[in-house]
Amino acid sequence: MKSFNKINIAIRKLLALAVLVFSLSACHKDLGNYDIDMPVDPQVTSLDTLYTATVGDSLKIDPKVKGPSGAQLELSWKISVMEGTDVTYVGPVMKIIFGLQAQRYSGLLTVHNKTNGMKYFHKFMVQGATEFNAGTSILSVENGVTQFSFLKPDGTLQARLYKAMQGKDLPPNPTNLFLLRNKNTGGTLLGYWIITKNAGIRLQSNTMMEEEKYPQTLKDNFFTPPDNLEVGSVVAHSQGVMMGVINGKFYGGTTSTWDQAATYGMFGLPAEGDYELAPSFAMAETGPGTYFIVFDKNKRQFQRINLYGAPAYFGTQYSVSSTTIFDPMNVGMDLVKLIQLNNADCFAYMKHTDGKIYELKFNVQFTGPFTFTPQHKREFIRQDLITADTKWQGAKNGVIYIASGNKVVIYNPINQEVRDVTTNFGGKSITMLKLSEDEKTLMVGTEGTIWFTNINTGEYGSFIKKIEGIPGNPMDMAIR
Repeated sequence: MKSFNKINIAIRKLLALAVLVFSLSACHKDLGNYDIDMPVDPQVTSLDTLYTATVGDSLKIDPKVKGPSGAQLELSWKISVMEGTDVTYVGPVMKIIFGLQAQRYSGLLTVHNKTNGMKYFHKFMVQGATEFNAGTSILSVENGVTQFSFLKPDGTLQARLYKAMQGKDLPPNPTNLFLLRNKNTGGTLLGYWIITKNAGIRLQSNTMMEEEKYPQTLKDNFFTPPDNLEVGSVVAHSQGVMMGVINGKFYGGTTSTWDQAATYGMFGLPAEGDYELAPSFAMAETGPGTYFIVFDKNKRQFQRINLYGAPAYFGTQYSVSSTTIFDPMNVGMDLVKLIQLNNADCFAYMKHTDGKIYELKFNVQFTGPFTFTPQHKREFIRQDLITADTKWQGAKNGVIYIASGNKVVIYNPINQEVRDVTTNFGGKSITMLKLSEDEKTLMVGTEGTIWFTNINTGEYGSFIKKIEGIPGNPMDMAIR
């Protein structure tokens, strides 16, 4: 037994000695005298970050790839499709027929060095496009028939495009043409809406065909469609939805879901309350939120609506600084037009029982505290300009453009100056009045023509150019 213990102890000593020797050898200084043969990266040039591909046409991407001597390189390509099958291709030059939709896609070029097994990745983007990717859409009325036309950048006018593509007429009595964009997601296009007095049609922005994924008509854009539709007026919100007065109630397109969802922009229930609104209203998108100034045509009072996810009706839940000038809760007149300039000064043009038009100026703070400040009430200086067909556009520089009959004037409400624009419109009645997005150009529509006039600083509507050959009277337009 003692002999066995001695052997066991000896074995343990030998094992401990071996571990010590191994540990000491591991601590030996690494002099780093190695010959490291790092693989040489293939050089990729002439690969752009963004390619534009016309739907139905060929897409060719031909980069220059130079590999190390003796390397066998293979190039593979992938265009990722969110809804559908990815596009894949193998070869030194990607050449395909682009059959995807007119959207933006992520692309990936993989350079595989089959000699050493290394792979190298290069990203790019592909923007699908159609012949409608840029140009001007025009809404007009020709002998009582609503027409939708498209002007290409080269000046070619595709008149009566909707009828040619769909084989049917649009609803009558058109009022607005919107190209909706969600500015919160970088300007994502959400389609065209053609709005008429009692209906509306939605078109895909890149094909001009009626939408298949989304509601095609204004009535279908309601979760619970009303029996009848009477559009007072609607506007485009920056999130790419419509908001406004329909059937005397206030509706707002839903933004509580992904903007590519089929329900995005649909109308739920109207803002709940006991009211019936006049068509004209003002929308202000401010830092704290969005609010609306509306007018109840039965109670003849200004009311407040705030956007809290969905429009919420607050009626006259606001304080009034003074009712000496006028009482916003008891105006006693009918609203003709309501304009707000720079999310600040508001001008309401009211028709008295004696037939005269009065101008009411006021300010509101409807994002808290909720206050209404009347500033003046006076007879409008040019009663002759106000008719049922008068067109209005309020500008950020504080002036109001008014079209009446065959003339357009610039009205300055500060000093009540009224100045004719410089351009002569040939004596034809004005049917459209629209500001460019930067408010440097005023577009004026007459029968068969849209006039572009310069209203930049120091200019008073001098002629720039015109679009001719429009079928009928222009009503609205959208530039893409």
